[in-house]
Amino acid sequence: MSAFRAAAANLLPLDSSSPEATMALGGRLGAYLQPGDLVALYGDLGAGKTHLVKGLCAAQGVDPAAVNSPTFTLVNEYDGTAGPLYHFDAYRIDRVEQLYDLGYEDYFFGGGVCLIEWPARIEAVLPPETVRLRLTHVQGEDIGETRRRITLEEA
Repeated sequence: MSAFRAAAANLLPLDSSSPEATMALGGRLGAYLQPGDLVALYGDLGAGKTHLVKGLCAAQGVDPAAVNSPTFTLVNEYDGTAGPLYHFDAYRIDRVEQLYDLGYEDYFFGGGVCLIEWPARIEAVLPPETVRLRLTHVQGEDIGETRRRITLEEA
């Protein structure tokens, strides 16, 4: 079991009440990222996937202000303390073949960490060891309060 998966199993499930809390969780988990880790982030639009990525990257020495969703570029690369971080956004991928054109194998099986938003679109190419995190909207105790529940899923 990877150190990241073990940390996620210990910390999750967790409810987050703000983007800052989601980033803080990412910061705690990101300390356990190691080269070769693949983290798939499932959730609806606005569930907090990019905020979690900002925290994961911050734990690896990347300025969170430099982290944004690569919706149009498909992948952003950041230099982390443990090596490169590859931030994928598969939202605009229509066919898995588009990943082949991108050379995804170099990213997924290279020496970096892959953080993947909208992974359901590329599920067919995700390796079995991928760590899957799901972010869902849940109603808070106060009227109008929105929380995000972050859970670890099994493949």
